[in-house]
Amino acid sequence: MGDDGLAVRAEGLEKRYGGKRALDGFDLAVREGTVHGLLGPNGAGKTTAVRILSTLIRLDGGRAAVAGLDVARRQREVRSRIGLTGQYAAVDEVLTGRQNLEMFGRLFHLGGRRARARAAELLARFDLADAADKGVGEYSGGMRRRLDLAASMILAPAVLFLDEPTTGLDPRGRGEVWDAVRALVAGGTTVLLTTQYLEEADRLASRVTVIDRGRSIADDTPDGLKNRVGGDRIEVVVAERSDLPRAVKVVARVSDGEPEAEEGELRVHAPVLDRVAALTEVARTLQDEGVRVEDIGLRRPSLDDVFLRLTGQRTDKTTEGAAA
Repeated sequence: MGDDGLAVRAEGLEKRYGGKRALDGFDLAVREGTVHGLLGPNGAGKTTAVRILSTLIRLDGGRAAVAGLDVARRQREVRSRIGLTGQYAAVDEVLTGRQNLEMFGRLFHLGGRRARARAAELLARFDLADAADKGVGEYSGGMRRRLDLAASMILAPAVLFLDEPTTGLDPRGRGEVWDAVRALVAGGTTVLLTTQYLEEADRLASRVTVIDRGRSIADDTPDGLKNRVGGDRIEVVVAERSDLPRAVKVVARVSDGEPEAEEGELRVHAPVLDRVAALTEVARTLQDEGVRVEDIGLRRPSLDDVFLRLTGQRTDKTTEGAAA
């Protein structure tokens, strides 16, 4: 397939469940040594794509290669080069962290001595050495997910698939997992990350593919995607509903597009080219006209704005079904 520096490549992937097309000509290119985000609304096809690329299910059409190996014809070899972490931790809560990793090592036929050595190495890498001999039932959510990541790294895979790895974690736990992912990539592992947390993709991914209805509808850097919905935006929240029309007129004088008014939140916002000049002008004019303002400021578009623009819906945190 001429991968040329690509750790993962998919061309025209198709997968059907009865009469439903979960993937309908899906394309993906993931460069080696990067985190690549795969974003899409619930049921868009994210998990189905990961299951095909990790050889858990067979494709119905198209081609895919992982670590230079065809996933349809060389499944056993692909499995030896990848790791997979699902949406929920797969470790045994009765065992200690060390026992879990040694068990996984034996399951991968490392032998007792190599399994023990690999477990110790991974416990240190994922900052779990101090808790190595505690039962996993005593671990926090973030610690469990880090242990799950460590288990997926037993064979030091070239490519790691992370399917919504921080589902259900609090902000601290998510931060711990993010740090672990960054450390993996610094060590040369390529990560394909599916997530519905837009902040997660923004923090981790150097490139993002947006999938909707089984097809790739955008592929760019996070900043590149944000630029598709415009640059900086000015936002004004007025104190009185009666002042909203005047605020719209004031913002329109400096905006690079038609202002949008949200009556329920008494908010007006619009794209601007000269952010500082626009903010200064709007603030001074509103004050001169006696319009009381609750808040005024500038913001960059977020990936959530991009997601909404491209797919017509906001993200949710529900779990994808079988045909996801």
